[in-house]
Amino acid sequence: MNDLASPDLAVTTQIHVRKRDGRTESLDLEKIHRVLEWASEGLSGVSISEVELKSQLQFFEGIQTKDIHETLIKTAADLISEHAPDYQFMAARLAIIQLRKVAYGDYTPPHLFDHVTAQTQAGRYDKHILEDYTRDEFDVINGWLDHSRDYNFAYAAVKQLEGKYLVQNRVTKQVYESPQMLYVLIGMCLFAKYPKETRLEYVRQFYDAVSTFKLSLPTPIMAGVRTPSRQFSSCVLIECDDSLDSINATTAAIIKYVSMRAGIGVNAGRIRAIGSEVRGGEAQHTGCIPFFKLFQAAVKSCSQGGVRGGAATLFYPLWHLEVESLLVLKNNRGVEENRVRHLDYGIQLNRLMYRRLLDGGVITLFSPHQVPGLYEAFFADQDEFEKLYLQYENDPSITKRQVPAADLFSLMMQERAGTGRIYVQNVDHCNTHSPFDPRVAPVRQSNLCLEIALPTKPLDDIHQTDSEIALCTLSAFNLGAIKDLKELEALADLSVRALDSLLDYQDYPVAAAHNATMQRRTLGVGVINYAYYLARNGVRYSDGSANALTHRTFEAIQYYLLKASNNLAKEQGACPAFNETTYAQGLLPIDTYKKDLDALCTEPLHLDWESLRKDIVDHGLRNSTLTALMPSETSSQISNATNGIEPPRARVSVKQSKDGVLKQVVPEPEKLRYAYELLWDIPSNDGYLQLVGIMQKFVDQSISANTNYDPRRFEGGRVPMRVLLKDLLTAYKYGVKTLYYHNTRDGADDSQNDAMDDCAGGACKI
Repeated sequence: MNDLASPDLAVTTQIHVRKRDGRTESLDLEKIHRVLEWASEGLSGVSISEVELKSQLQFFEGIQTKDIHETLIKTAADLISEHAPDYQFMAARLAIIQLRKVAYGDYTPPHLFDHVTAQTQAGRYDKHILEDYTRDEFDVINGWLDHSRDYNFAYAAVKQLEGKYLVQNRVTKQVYESPQMLYVLIGMCLFAKYPKETRLEYVRQFYDAVSTFKLSLPTPIMAGVRTPSRQFSSCVLIECDDSLDSINATTAAIIKYVSMRAGIGVNAGRIRAIGSEVRGGEAQHTGCIPFFKLFQAAVKSCSQGGVRGGAATLFYPLWHLEVESLLVLKNNRGVEENRVRHLDYGIQLNRLMYRRLLDGGVITLFSPHQVPGLYEAFFADQDEFEKLYLQYENDPSITKRQVPAADLFSLMMQERAGTGRIYVQNVDHCNTHSPFDPRVAPVRQSNLCLEIALPTKPLDDIHQTDSEIALCTLSAFNLGAIKDLKELEALADLSVRALDSLLDYQDYPVAAAHNATMQRRTLGVGVINYAYYLARNGVRYSDGSANALTHRTFEAIQYYLLKASNNLAKEQGACPAFNETTYAQGLLPIDTYKKDLDALCTEPLHLDWESLRKDIVDHGLRNSTLTALMPSETSSQISNATNGIEPPRARVSVKQSKDGVLKQVVPEPEKLRYAYELLWDIPSNDGYLQLVGIMQKFVDQSISANTNYDPRRFEGGRVPMRVLLKDLLTAYKYGVKTLYYHNTRDGADDSQNDAMDDCAGGACKI
């Protein structure tokens, strides 16, 4: 799109209006007409006269010009529909020029240097930007800064930018920058320490990639990089031990990170069960629930800088002695004393649990402190776990309880269906198909959005340096902007360089997080716009037609990211804990995936994995992990893309956010009208879970994968338990590491987004 000359919106006939500076003049409808002509230039299916007519019905004597402008924006936004999608761009253009007027007092953005100087003096930008870059470099960057790209946003994107990402006063809502400033300054910050002879080229490439929506960035980076607050990791994993010191340190770490925009995963599976002995019987343990309440209070104590509310998922094993009480913690029935409803929960399963279900057996429940080695083996060694489990089942001295496996799984799936937010972690898959050697660095939890799978070590003191709080820094490829998979090579290099630089750029409020990050340098690159990608290629979720394309695509994603990290290791050195990865042993994701997938997809490998394997063994990787498929609900709106790997619920979705109701249109809704497979048109979860399994073959961390149910497809309007359990077993069979939301169609209009929105408020919404 060519740049659009910014209009003069100082509207001035029969009624009088008040201008921004307080002066009064007559309403001039011709000026409004010129503004709308400008905003509709090059768009199809929009009617200036309709916007004028509907807007004028809301004008009144003494109306302020800014309210007239807001009325025009909302009128255009209300007209967004599947058959007139371009109203989203008309409304967005009107919103952008109003945003600039508020931020700069003018429709034309200032020179980059002048802008950064003013915002640095006001304390809104990090002072290093002016210190690290010369005035000449500012002039060069300002020369290729393209503010016309602001007009490529859809309306939902502009509102999300205003609400969450642009630097502003969170109390008064005063915005101080426009989108292109945001994009270029992120690049300047991340590449500031690169050699002067190369850094401007990296800044330019990064700016072009993010401002043309080829790369998508997460909330902490978008909202935080360039400000004095330097914590940008989306996901934080904290493991708690079975002691008061560890519980207190975990609580302190939660507060530190939830206040800095991070989504939290808490592993509390080690905490002993109610009634257990404390100090040799001197006291009786109060059990898990009081401490879970403490964690909940810590999570909800901060508003994450006004960007969103704090949120966390808490993990524990299915065989915990208190599991029947823990499974119902989100249930609306019951009293406050036995409920902890404002956390989400991840239930940890493994091979033995599933076998007991299939065999009609029982699951024996233990308090972790009474069964030495069992908790550790649950993650690190499945054969050792089974051996110990059987041993402890037959030990009469150990407190235990047995429950039919079918009853326990049914309770879990009933609560998952009822709340939507009882998640599943297959801990064996997280360790057998992992970039980490489980003997030295087992994966014992995931995060709030269940796409992170990283090693942790329990925290006993907030200042402890040898513990591990795992952080993951995210971004995503926009598959809809990729015309050829070879394009991913350059984008992968750019993503890895930018995110790896961020690890050194950011601060670490807890020593254990700094320790883990510097040792492992974990990244997680995902995708957005997968549904559009499938529609554009004429394949579907449900019938297997997308399997081969998905295999080729995610092979390329993982391959090029590994190659980029390997190249960076050649330049800057491998991550210090590379020897704790399976990559150091010459193993790749293509070696450890569930072979059941081979029956689904016979697509061969297309890239030179053997040469890459040799390079990785010889030179290492700069980053222990490279991929994680996150939900990306919010950032997909910024890029006008479908979110993550999910099918859209409708071609026009109504998104509820703290900024109000926003209409989002799928890309090319008219051209691809019948190519999109909408969520509730998909007959079952089978095809979707197959695709997730194929993705998981290559993805080294995990995937935010949902299960979806329309009760109207079943007799009596109820989803049978056998269907829920079948899907759970199908996911396990294909190597899926985690399951995120359980979505149930509630009978609302399909255009309404009845999904659990915004990752429960968590930061993994990139």
